[in-house]
Amino acid sequence: MDSSLLTDAQKRLLAEERALLSDLLGVLVRLDAPGDEAETLRRSVRQLDELFLLVVVGEFNAGKSAFVNALLGQGVLEEGVTPTTTRLGVLTYGPVVARQAAAEGADRVTAPVDLLREISIVDTPGTNAVQREHEALTRDFVPRSDLVLFVTSADRPFTESERAFLESVRDWGKKIVVAVNKIDILESEPDRKRVLEFVQDNARKLLGTVPRVFPVSARQAQRAKAAGDAAALTASGFQALEEYVTRTLDERERVRLKLLNPLGVGRQVLDRQQERADVRRAVLREDFETVQDLDGQLALYGEDLARDFRFRLADVEKELLEMERRGHDFFDETLRIGRIFDLLSHRKIKRAFEEKVVGELPRVVERQVEQVVEWMVDSDLRQWRSMVDHLERRRRQHEDRIVGSMSAGFEHDRTRLLEEARRAAQRALESYDRDLESDRLADSVRVAVAGTAALQVGALGLGTIVTMVASTAAVDMTGILAAGALSAIGLLVLPARRSGAKAELRTKVETMRTKLLSALVVQFEQERARSLQRLQEAIAPYTRFVRAERERLDGAEADLSRIRDGLGRIRSQIEAG
Repeated sequence: MDSSLLTDAQKRLLAEERALLSDLLGVLVRLDAPGDEAETLRRSVRQLDELFLLVVVGEFNAGKSAFVNALLGQGVLEEGVTPTTTRLGVLTYGPVVARQAAAEGADRVTAPVDLLREISIVDTPGTNAVQREHEALTRDFVPRSDLVLFVTSADRPFTESERAFLESVRDWGKKIVVAVNKIDILESEPDRKRVLEFVQDNARKLLGTVPRVFPVSARQAQRAKAAGDAAALTASGFQALEEYVTRTLDERERVRLKLLNPLGVGRQVLDRQQERADVRRAVLREDFETVQDLDGQLALYGEDLARDFRFRLADVEKELLEMERRGHDFFDETLRIGRIFDLLSHRKIKRAFEEKVVGELPRVVERQVEQVVEWMVDSDLRQWRSMVDHLERRRRQHEDRIVGSMSAGFEHDRTRLLEEARRAAQRALESYDRDLESDRLADSVRVAVAGTAALQVGALGLGTIVTMVASTAAVDMTGILAAGALSAIGLLVLPARRSGAKAELRTKVETMRTKLLSALVVQFEQERARSLQRLQEAIAPYTRFVRAERERLDGAEADLSRIRDGLGRIRSQIEAG
C-alpha cells in the first residue's frame, strides 16, 4: 500500500495495527498455536504493503474465468465447460499476457490492463474442486484478500458447497460482493427476481448482513466489449459491477478495506486461540485441583505424622516417669540405717537398682520405638498408594473426556508429565520394601539416640544406655557410702543423702528423657521430611508444569484481551473515518 495515499491519522492507525498484530503473533508463539494460523496472519500483515487484492471465488463452471476476462476486457484466462482453473492465478500488470509458475501453488499471470496497475486479481479453482488441495489453496488466499467477489451461477444459485465456503469467508470478516452469473439463461423477469431474492435472503442469513448482489452475464459482457456494443454491455448487467469495482472502490475505499483486512484476520485468529485457551484452561483447572488435592494430602499426611508421633512419644515419656517413681521408692526403701550392711555391698545395691528401678524399661522403650517405626513405614506406604490412585483416576478422567482443540505441544507435555508422575509413584510403590524400610529407619533411630552427645556412650544399645544413665545415681551413692566410716555423723547424713539421691535421679531421668525424646523427634522429623520430599519429587514435574502453564495462560489471555480491545478500537476508527 502506497503510504502517500494515507492521511496522518491512517498512518498512526496502521502503526498501531502492525504493533497489535505483532503482539498477537507473539502470543501465538507462546501458546504453541498451529503454524498455519501464524503464517496466515503474517501474510495478511504483509498484504498491507501490496496492491489491493480482489479474490474471485465460486464453484467451478460458475463462470469465474469468464467473469475475470470480462472485467479485464480480454481473454487472459482459459475458459471452458470443464474445470479449467486448476491452479490459482494472481493477475498483475505486465507488458504482455503471460503465465508462469510462482510460489505457494499459484501462477503469476500478467496482462497489459490498466486496472491491474491499481489492483491484483486472484482467479481460484472451484470451491467444489475434485482435488481438495485446490480448495485449500483458495482458502489460503481468502484471508489475504481485501475484497471477495463471490460468483454463483443463476442455474445453480447458492449450492451447499458455496454456502459452506461462504461461512469460512464470513469468519475472516471479509467484505463480500456477490455476482449472480449467467443471468441471461433466465428468460423471464419474475424468474430473475426470484433467483436474486433467493441469493439475497440466503446471503443475509448466512453473513448477517446484506451484501451487494449484481446480476450479470459475463459471456454477454465479453461479446459486447469485443463488438463495442454499449447497449448489449448494459443489458449484460456487467457495467454496474464494473463501475463498482473501478469507481466505487476508489482509492479512499480501497485504503479503508486494506486497513480492515488484517483486522478481520487477526480477530479470527484471536477467536480461535481464545477457544483453545478456554479448553486449555478447563483442563488446567482440573489439573490444578488435582495438584491442590495432592498438596493437601501431603500437608495432612505431614500433620498427621507429627500429631500421632507426639502421642506415641507420650508413651515413652510415661515409662521414663514411671522409672523415676520406682527410683524414689527404691531410695526410700534402701537408704535407711536398717539397711546399712546392704549399703556396703556395691554390687548388691547396683543389682537391686537395675531390677527394681530400671527393670524392663530398655526393652519397653525399644519395643515402643519399633512400633513407632512400623507405624511410620505403614503410613508412608499408605500415602504412596493414595497418590498412585489419585493420579490414576486423573489419567482415566483425561482419557475418557473429549479434550477439544489444544496445541499438540501442550497436550503432549501435559499427558507425558502426568503419566511420568503416575509411573514414578507406581514404581516407588512396587519397589517399596516394608521390612527394609523398617530396618533402615530403626537403625537410623538407634544411631541417632546412641550418638546423642549428652548420653556420651558411643554406639551402645538402647537398653545399655538407659541402664547406665539410670544407675549412675546408685553408683555415685554407694561409692560415697563405701568410702565413709560407720560413725554417728555418717549415719546421720543418710537422710540427706537419700534426698540428694532422689534429686540426682530426677535430674538424670529428666536429662535422659529430654535427650532421648529430642533425639527421637529430630530423627523422625528428618524421616518425615524425607518421606514428604520423595512424594513431592514424584509429582514435581507435573506440578511445575501445571502451575507454569496456568501462569503462562493467565498472561496470554490478558494479552489476548488487550489485543482484542485494541483491534476493535482501530476498526471503529477506520470505519468511522
